[in-house]
Amino acid sequence: MKLYRVNEGIVIDSGAGAYSLGSGWDELINRNDLFSYLRSLLDSRDLPSVDDDFREQILSPIVSQEVWAAGVTYYRSRTARIEESQNAGGGDFYDRVYTAERPELFFKATPQRVAGPGGTVRIRRDSQWNVPEPELALVITRDAKIVGYTIGNDMSSRDIEGTNPLYLPQAKVYDKSCALGPCVYVSEEMLPATTEVKLSIKRNGETVFDGETVLAQLKRSPESLVEFLFRDNSFPSGCVLLTGTGIVPQDDFTLQHGDEIGINIEPIGTLVNVVE
Repeated sequence: MKLYRVNEGIVIDSGAGAYSLGSGWDELINRNDLFSYLRSLLDSRDLPSVDDDFREQILSPIVSQEVWAAGVTYYRSRTARIEESQNAGGGDFYDRVYTAERPELFFKATPQRVAGPGGTVRIRRDSQWNVPEPELALVITRDAKIVGYTIGNDMSSRDIEGTNPLYLPQAKVYDKSCALGPCVYVSEEMLPATTEVKLSIKRNGETVFDGETVLAQLKRSPESLVEFLFRDNSFPSGCVLLTGTGIVPQDDFTLQHGDEIGINIEPIGTLVNVVE
């Protein structure tokens, strides 16, 4: 089942119909029994139905949650990081992270820095080499339980990070540097390893890049990433964790203003954003 945050509250899509759950996103998304709770509400048949117009009001699936991210979790990401930082002497760092027990985890965005479906994302004014990073995102309660999945776009300035790995926060954290959506896919089971992550970038209506990977290429398990994230750290409102990217455009590609970025992960859906 899918949870949508919309202008007028929360909508649950059961696949057989869409229903209003009222408001209270932060409280709802922190239920450790979210799947069974939603199933009981649907089984009660006591929810007001909504029509398909709600899809025109979809917001990012986040209110008070922090967004964090994991890096170098796919071999392709490891290779790209080494290539972009080879002149800065930092290439070996990424190889070490890829093989280490401890993952790379970093803060990505506060809610006001997050764009929703159909919203705009940004590239930094002081960067010349910018790419989207399509990622499976984990929706996690304050008690460190994964209750759902969404799609994340980790906008990244490759030239800034490549100049020096210590510039990572500036390459990753800025206004509209992240997009999430279109929904939270609520499931008691992890998405299968065969799940595809697809990226398409259009410019003036024409596709200028597309690529895909599968979750089987993810080196670290979602559970291990969450365990490290919650070590000596607390998230009173829960959090969202981006699990890394396995799709990186070629080195001569950079985003331009007006580009349309589409990220698809079924059964979650497609997240579409335009570069300001």
